[in-house]
Amino acid sequence: MLLTLTTTHRPATDLGFLLRKHPERHQSFDVGFGTAHVLYPEATEERCMAALILDIDPIALVRGRPGRGGGGEGGLLTQYVNDRPYAASSFLSVALSRVFGSAMGGRSEARGELAAQAIPLVARIVPLDCRGGLDFAVRLFAPLGYEVGGSVVLDRRGEPSRYWDVSVSGTVPLAQLLTISTC
Repeated sequence: MLLTLTTTHRPATDLGFLLRKHPERHQSFDVGFGTAHVLYPEATEERCMAALILDIDPIALVRGRPGRGGGGEGGLLTQYVNDRPYAASSFLSVALSRVFGSAMGGRSEARGELAAQAIPLVARIVPLDCRGGLDFAVRLFAPLGYEVGGSVVLDRRGEPSRYWDVSVSGTVPLAQLLTISTC
């Protein structure tokens, strides 16, 4: 699962202060069901992108270790072969709250005034299981004032899948955008 947050607010690298993650460092966090990685593929004064990559451990989910949410129903094959480790889901919501908790709460020790300020932001989530298609995402987020864009993800055969690459953008405080990303 991949979530990127991008801003063109100047200086754009202030995104690191808002997320409390330094743009020059790759950081990893144990989230109980896998590992969340935070890195910055782009960090300039003009544009900054933070990426949250969620690497879920499907074996731990199936084994049902205490606190790992596993032991699901169904045959052995359905427990191991499914899209849970790959498609954006509640796992992403949990990782967001654990890794970016202070940003979701609208807090920033170093840049408190910036945490409350509306800045241009784009959140991109891929792959997102959006069975209602892009129209569903538009109906969900457009009434809240966000612009929504996206494209269908192709499967191995080059055919459209039920997964989407969706972006939601607006000029809002970071906490507001992160909060709607957990929906």
